[in-house]
Parts: sequence; structure tokens; C-alpha cells
Amino acid sequence: MGKLDGKVAIITGGSGGIGSAAAKLFAAEGARIMLVDLDADALQSTVADIGSEQADCIIADVTDTAQTQAYVAAAVERFGGVDIALLNAGIEGRVTPITDYAEEMFDKVMAVNVRGVFLGLKYVMPEMSARGGGNIVITSSTAGIRAAGGMSAYVASKHAVIGLMRTAALEGAALNIRVNTVNPAPIDTRMMASIEEQRGLPAGDRSNRPMARHMPLQRYGEPDEVARLMLFLGSNDSSFCTGGVYMVDGGVSAGVV
Repeated sequence: MGKLDGKVAIITGGSGGIGSAAAKLFAAEGARIMLVDLDADALQSTVADIGSEQADCIIADVTDTAQTQAYVAAAVERFGGVDIALLNAGIEGRVTPITDYAEEMFDKVMAVNVRGVFLGLKYVMPEMSARGGGNIVITSSTAGIRAAGGMSAYVASKHAVIGLMRTAALEGAALNIRVNTVNPAPIDTRMMASIEEQRGLPAGDRSNRPMARHMPLQRYGEPDEVARLMLFLGSNDSSFCTGGVYMVDGGVSAGVV
């Protein structure tokens, strides 16, 4: 018996490191998965790894209302409903001081990271209510509880989704819908490689990771380590957990006042 037997999960950002890891873990625990992203090849690769009987995918822009409705409808049509949603799609934007930050890039980061979560909540929650409840996990970040120079849009967006989560948790409680965030520290993914390169570190140089040296555990996390927390929050193991901010950060938040 898997922890998610009979459950249907939507995972946005499903082609990325964390999304793909969560999809494989959820599938191993019995869930059927609808993956959502813009990278068709990467989505198809993850579906192939899981198996087409248990997973499917749809190309969708999470910032677009019609495309959000379409990915929710695709999950309902393919698998019969929605029980779990990982609203995980996100972009890092640029590493640039506020005074130099392009307004267009700021708007893009906020659209993907905040509007994408809002639309996901708006259109997933009714389908969960129709099934008698469900679990929503939103990917925030340690940037959601503190700041990082040069990343104003990303930091603002990750603070904002915690506010959305708390509001949705209050509104969803009467519908038996639980909503929480996971807040990773640096995880060894494409996003972190992009941030390192923007900070002037050589591409692919895994020996020089100054952010890791400031973390109590002295390393970046792995996508699977985030996925396991998502599994806890998406399963009945967390049946009394809603409205929470769950850190998976190697101790980074221990020093945040």
C-alpha cells in the first residue's frame, strides 16, 4: 500500500528538478500524476520514467487563466479528479540591484511565481471540494522568510506566496482542503546553477559554492529531500497540518530572527 494510492496529483513546474523528483516519488507511492510545464521534452521524459498509465502531461503557462483551467480540466478528464496539487512552478529572475532591476523582469517573476499560484488555487480548489477535500503544497523558499541582495523580485514573490497559502488555508479548512508551503534553501537544480552563474561563479563548478559554506549543513539540498517533505504534506501523514511554513533548508532558518 502506497501513501497516495487512489490519489490524483497535479504538479506544476513538473519538468524541473524538484517537480520531477516529486512526480516520481508520488507515483511510487501510488498517485496518478498530471505534470504541467512549458518544456515538452523534459515533461515527456518524466512521463516515460513513470509510465504513461500512471502519468500524463500538458504544456501550459501557469500565468494564463485559460491554460490554468485547461491543465486542471486535463487532470479531471484523464484521471477523474484532483486530490493533491503541488504549485511548484517558479523562476529566479535576474540577480541585479533594485535600482537596476528591469521592470519587465520584475513583472515576469511576479506573474509566474505569484499569479501562477493564485490561479492554481482559484481553479484547483473547486475540483478538490468536489472530491471531498485535498492537499495543496506551494513551493516558497528560504527567500520567503528573509532577503537576499540582488533578488528583489524573487524574494518578494516567495514572501507573497506564503500570504496566499495562509489565506487559502483559512478558506479551505471548511472544505477539507489543507494548504502549506515548503521553503527550500539552495537545492542542487538548474535554478541554483543560474543564480551562481549570475553571481560570477564558473558554470558547472561544484567545488566553489559560497552559499553552501554559510549553511549549517555545509551543502546544498537535493531535489529528493524536498520531494519527501512534499509527500508528507500531500499525504494523510500530515492530517492536522494546514497554514504552515515548512522549512527544508539545512538549518539556514535557525539563524533568522
